Amino acid sequence: MVRTLAQGMVKNFLGHSPEWYKLTIIGFLILNPLLYFVLGDQIGPYAVGWILVLEFIFTLAMALKCYPLLPGGLLALEALFMGLTTPGGVYYELKHGLEVILLLVFMVAGIYFMQSLLLFTFTKILLKVRSKVVLSLLFSFVAAFLSAFLDALTVTAVIITVAVGFYSIYHKVASGKHFHHEHDHSTDDTVEELHRSDLEQFRAFLRSLMMHAAVGTALGGVCTIVGEPQNLIIGGVAGWDFIEFAIRMAPVTVPVLFSGLITCVLLEKTGIFGYGVKLPEKVLHILQDFDAEQTAKRTNSEKAALIAQAIVALWLVIGLMLHLAAVGLIGLSVIVLLTALNGVTEEHQIGKSFEEGLPFTALLVVFFAIVSVINDQGLFKPVINFVLHLEDTKQIAGFYIANGVLSAISDNVFVATVYIGEVRDALVNGLIERDTFDLMAVAINTGTNIPSVATPNGQAAFLFLLTSALAPLIRLSYVRMVIMALPYTIVMSIVGLLAVMYLLTPATNHMYDNHMITHHSVAEINGQGEDH
Repeated sequence: MVRTLAQGMVKNFLGHSPEWYKLTIIGFLILNPLLYFVLGDQIGPYAVGWILVLEFIFTLAMALKCYPLLPGGLLALEALFMGLTTPGGVYYELKHGLEVILLLVFMVAGIYFMQSLLLFTFTKILLKVRSKVVLSLLFSFVAAFLSAFLDALTVTAVIITVAVGFYSIYHKVASGKHFHHEHDHSTDDTVEELHRSDLEQFRAFLRSLMMHAAVGTALGGVCTIVGEPQNLIIGGVAGWDFIEFAIRMAPVTVPVLFSGLITCVLLEKTGIFGYGVKLPEKVLHILQDFDAEQTAKRTNSEKAALIAQAIVALWLVIGLMLHLAAVGLIGLSVIVLLTALNGVTEEHQIGKSFEEGLPFTALLVVFFAIVSVINDQGLFKPVINFVLHLEDTKQIAGFYIANGVLSAISDNVFVATVYIGEVRDALVNGLIERDTFDLMAVAINTGTNIPSVATPNGQAAFLFLLTSALAPLIRLSYVRMVIMALPYTIVMSIVGLLAVMYLLTPATNHMYDNHMITHHSVAEINGQGEDH
């Protein structure tokens, strides 16, 4: 009986994760206290802290094996019990990350109620534009524009929903069924031989479109304070509002945006790295017939809902641009307005809107716990000191590169949170000037957002796409995603680095001279001078 229970507990631990992964996490949990309490005098808490951070980065890199909240949370709990940090230290980090937590809780949920409008928009783009180059450019640009004002995860979720819907429609017809029939689109067993080549071509078409859109969310997300969670953390520490954040980032983000869109066009023109595949004519006709049928069936109530969503979307943009309230509170207002105007009155209906954002919100709290370990043990001090002793231009470029490399293998929110905290401390301790801090903040933001498109580990939107129901349908694997992202990674990262080195400082000085932005003081830094 005891043996059976033990086997059951082992089987339940981390669910369906591979056995080697479970054993690795167990090994981490045994190794850490052994090193800390038994060999602590020889290696010290600093080394144990670094081992814990590397273990946590491993859980982020292995996110497809198990959602990092579980193993990362266990490591964070262990760090607290071992005394590598304190509950007070974690609460300190949470307190200064409250605005981004509100963003993930309320803004993501608010955009959930705009899905009909976003679905309508992307559907019309897909069916009305016949040129694959123009279509890819539009998908990338619209995803970028929406991600600058909304949330990259939600925009990605909407595009995935469009793709799954269209895929299931064609798969159903290719299997000899009609639109209204029940059908399992996860298997090709019933697909007629006549349609198999078109199906493979359709998969390749959707893969390229999804990657263009995913990169688009990164291109737009880096531009504004609400585009990505780490932007809000960085902007919050610096004390920048929506407009100032966008202006300060522009010397880097604008060249990167144009380089990304040009790369999109060139990839479609050349057809390399898996791009350039066109939508088969047979598939297009089937999708057009389905859309016409759905349009004819659209009720006045559904049309009114679309109008209401468009009006609230306008309010959202105005509220963010004028910084009328904290981002999360504007998100809450979107929930209230759209549920009231569209008649979503039951608790369980509203509850669904929070499902997407809350797991990542919980993971963010775990990030803050690991950040607290890094701060309490001074783990990043040597790296920061090395970069701070470089010459001015090399300093800023050094932060861009350091953040970019780490964000490509880890998670960009985690990396940004660590580095902006370290740079803030350097400013408060008089190691750097306030203007230098502002330039470093731009380098950290762009460094964590741009090179992180290299792998799904760094960008939440990429990971969301890879773990979605769509990925296996269109045969989008981890390796294929990395290969398809490679040209974007190279071009955008190099353009970003050159902009940081040669454009950022003179452009920022020009903006000071023309009163587009103002100099800030050390006293305006959020979180300085408080007890940790």
